Amino acid sequence: MGVYLRILILATCSKAEFEGLSSFFPVLSIIGRKDHVFGQYHPSSGYIFGKAPNILEAMENDQFAYRQRNAPFYPFQDQAEFELGKFLCERLMQSDMEQFLKLEWVRRANLSFSSKDQLLAWVASLPTGPKWCSTTLEITRYPTVQLINLIWRNGLEVVQDLFANPIFANHMTYDPHVVVDGGEHKYSEYFTAQQAFEIQDQLPEGATIVPMIIASDKTPVTRHTGGLEMHPIFVTIGNIQSDLQMRATCHAWRCVTYMPIPKFVDIHPDYQTILSQWLFHKCMDIIFADAKVAAMVGKFMPDPASHVRHCFTPLVAYTADLPEQQAIACVLKVASPIMLREFQEEAKVHSLSGVHQPFWRNWPYTDPSRFLAGEILHTCHKFFFDHPFKWCKESVGKDKLDVHFRSHHKRVGTCHFSSGVCQMKQMTGREHWDLQHTLVPSITRVMPPQFVHAICALIDFIYKAQSPVYSDTSVDSMVASLKEFHDHKQAILDAGARRGTKGTLENFIIPKLELLQSFAAFTKDTGALIQWTADRTSRQSWTFTEQIVDILNCEESMRRFQLYLFLRMHNSPLANAIVMEEQEVTETDPALAWIARIAPNDPNQRCFVGLRPVQNHFLKGILSSTATAAFHVTVTSDRAKMSLNEVQQLYTLPDFGRALSDYIAKASDGQFTTVWSCDHGRLKTWNKFRLQLHSVFCSRMIMPSQVVQAAPPSENFPLGNCDAVITQSIHGDQTVYAANLVAQVQAVFQPIAPHHVTLPHYIADQPLLYVQYYEIIDNPANQPAISMYMVAQKYQEGLAGQRMRLGAVIPLTDVTHAVELIPVYGEGTNRTVSAVMSMEVYEHFYLNNFSDKEVYHSLRSELH
Repeated sequence: MGVYLRILILATCSKAEFEGLSSFFPVLSIIGRKDHVFGQYHPSSGYIFGKAPNILEAMENDQFAYRQRNAPFYPFQDQAEFELGKFLCERLMQSDMEQFLKLEWVRRANLSFSSKDQLLAWVASLPTGPKWCSTTLEITRYPTVQLINLIWRNGLEVVQDLFANPIFANHMTYDPHVVVDGGEHKYSEYFTAQQAFEIQDQLPEGATIVPMIIASDKTPVTRHTGGLEMHPIFVTIGNIQSDLQMRATCHAWRCVTYMPIPKFVDIHPDYQTILSQWLFHKCMDIIFADAKVAAMVGKFMPDPASHVRHCFTPLVAYTADLPEQQAIACVLKVASPIMLREFQEEAKVHSLSGVHQPFWRNWPYTDPSRFLAGEILHTCHKFFFDHPFKWCKESVGKDKLDVHFRSHHKRVGTCHFSSGVCQMKQMTGREHWDLQHTLVPSITRVMPPQFVHAICALIDFIYKAQSPVYSDTSVDSMVASLKEFHDHKQAILDAGARRGTKGTLENFIIPKLELLQSFAAFTKDTGALIQWTADRTSRQSWTFTEQIVDILNCEESMRRFQLYLFLRMHNSPLANAIVMEEQEVTETDPALAWIARIAPNDPNQRCFVGLRPVQNHFLKGILSSTATAAFHVTVTSDRAKMSLNEVQQLYTLPDFGRALSDYIAKASDGQFTTVWSCDHGRLKTWNKFRLQLHSVFCSRMIMPSQVVQAAPPSENFPLGNCDAVITQSIHGDQTVYAANLVAQVQAVFQPIAPHHVTLPHYIADQPLLYVQYYEIIDNPANQPAISMYMVAQKYQEGLAGQRMRLGAVIPLTDVTHAVELIPVYGEGTNRTVSAVMSMEVYEHFYLNNFSDKEVYHSLRSELH
């Protein structure tokens, strides 16, 4: 038996603590212990039964492999011709390819292919994965406007192809395992949840579960094709880590079919729907027939490391919108096309759709009540836009809500609704998420506290539902947030915010709201819900032409052949070596990570498209004293050789000199340096710096850096453009959050050393910040409706007795987080305040917990 899992870093808990989980995991083998974390694998899973080639090694047996030993790019002349052919096939329509190849300049290039037919024939000869094919279907007695053409490929072959893909070698899981942290079961990937153990216990010894995940997007992908419409169905496997599945460029999701959307001739509209559903289930039967057999008796398949495993393929999740889920479960209340009206009426009585042979009926270990799991994109984000956001628009008023959103301070990397939000009819999932970030503080003090509490609790629930890792406690916390909403939802009805086409509604009969009740059970049964989101499939882009089958085969052949050639040119094995987990992770694309390990300096890497690694500032940047944060400023500053007075005037900071003198006096313990002085020294300044942190959910994962702006007043920003941060003070061995921990960065600067002079470490080691502080005037405990800190600009008395903001100079490394402040608006609306001045004009702000998921969890853990 071999274990090819990424090794979990695990530790111990008491026997008594673990016994509470034994009812779900009766037979387990220990995999590791450390500190207070305890982990075990299922003892009879994931055996290895020999060797077989993975998908790249199988290309060595291709019909033209013997020619490619001497001419690697055969049937193309060389790499340049291959790249041209790949570009033409991927970017041009076939008619455009033909015209391009007829150009005189192209003819003089003496290409080895002279027509698009010859090029496509060559590409068709390349080794590829599961082949696309087309099947014509019909429903007896019900003709259609156009022929029903199912463009599809074998679902099991696609699963085998994913399972044997060496690109994913370092990101695969084969064994159910339980992780206990502090006596609590951790739920994350599918293999950590209860269902994986239940299925494994029913399989033969040594079997490997290959959990199938299907997703559909009802948006038609075919336009300008004579009225023909289809929508794609995608598939992936739960063995691949979910964070990779969520990146479209990783190609972890594969399209298995373009489901036809036929129009039937002379059919009552009620029958049109049920006939389409019948066709859907028939097509799914065709596509996944072999997968169902494999789920029943198993199939021996090679994994990325070329080890053969005895695999079973249950369907564990199908992500789709609610109407699609109802159609899949055959419970949608639509009419039957059967001529006997009695059948139609009887089906309606039982809330059935009339589909009597659903595709999942003979799929072992598959149950729609379990595989139709809670889904984040539609059930949370789109529900939020269709309902809670609409309630806020109705109650606050569209004009006032737009004014509030337009006045939010613009931060780099976050969406700003400069035209308002109330006129937008359609949004992407990302925009739904961006709305959730700032809605609660935007309506606070405008609506009654009970109303705000209900909306805040619902967004709390949505944020908690997106966590990649759960414990029993965090699942309970998610349930508690939903209960909070229900406890306060009457305020929404009292405000008249629930409205339909016929006026005000006095109920919350919303199917998606009801689905939220099942999230806790789904999390424990199948793992974190974020892994099932349909957002990744709705982002997929697919090209459709009249020759769709040829084009789809062509695209996959080219992509696979290119990777095969790259590995062969570097004499690299075609099996991706298992790499021990590094301390910190920055790679975002497994194919690019593999290529970079093989040939880190090869310029041909540019040919592979994917998300580039996150730049790791922990390697060469400025580190905090605890090495938990990294900072970066550009080598060349935005301004150099400025005097202190020039900085004061440019940034409009009258106490800048005093603050810098105070910092030097404190940092030097009163031992002033003579090599640099505020009177004669020179400074360089930057308009921004970058802050990089580790993920709250996975301490090894390095997050993309955040830009913190500190730009001086300018024509576009008359009062400057400065972001807010949280700072800390270090006292001995303890980190203490001071009373004025929230600050606005007004300037980033550093003294310049004169020639042949070494400056003291406290002004030479890192840039300094001039910040202006806020004081906390209220905390979440006093504001349960919003659960946010309220801060106010902190003032002091100037030398001339004037009122001025309290400022100070601190080291760059005192910053711990970049945060978002939202003004406290109140009932009145100041229409003169825009985004470029809101941070200066308003004096009271909310420290926004919802600015992003990382901030949401880190602020709650560190500031409470």
